[in-house]
Amino acid sequence: MTNEADTPAENDSLFEAPPLGEQERMVEAILFASAEPISTRELASRMPHGSDPAEALVYLRKRYEGRGVQVVKVDDAWAFRTAGDLGFLMQKETVETRKLSRAAIETLAIVSYHQPVTRAEIEEIRGVSVSRGTVDQLIELEWIRFGRRRMTPGRPVTFVVTQHFLDHFGLENARDLPGLKELRAAGLLDNRPLPGGDALPDEDDEEESPEGQNELFED
Repeated sequence: MTNEADTPAENDSLFEAPPLGEQERMVEAILFASAEPISTRELASRMPHGSDPAEALVYLRKRYEGRGVQVVKVDDAWAFRTAGDLGFLMQKETVETRKLSRAAIETLAIVSYHQPVTRAEIEEIRGVSVSRGTVDQLIELEWIRFGRRRMTPGRPVTFVVTQHFLDHFGLENARDLPGLKELRAAGLLDNRPLPGGDALPDEDDEEESPEGQNELFED
């Protein structure tokens, strides 16, 4: 007869996970060496079996609170970034400033607040056509990308903002986007109304997600 105490549980790992402090050091090393934000799934794939990078990140973020660099969340990934109040120290490293055209700014703003959105919907909101060059510029900057095709006649492609866009503007996700007042105060929009009216939601508007929206897209 086999003694139940001698039988390993099904969930027992063959290898013991490293101590949490060591896992924290591993996460720190991976994030420090990476040029791009790293997801917890990718962290787990690089760390020893049984590691919990999500828990290690909790302690790592606390360790860097108030420091010159911080552990920040970018969409569903993590990265080291300069503390926001010290950004002025990096200004000398700026080699070139690229100004976006009004058309590009309006297109980017519409994609940001209405994603996923088709070219036809962008044109409807702006009231004028969107040139291919405007969209290509935003894709080249890696601020927007192609999303899923909409399951409507013609199966038009949609556009969404990228993780690079969120990272560039220090946003955790698209819900952190500023309202019209903040955009205009930052000089990203002037005081003239957008063609077709102010199509962007202001900061006091409630976020709505129409029922059945997922059925409009293909996987």
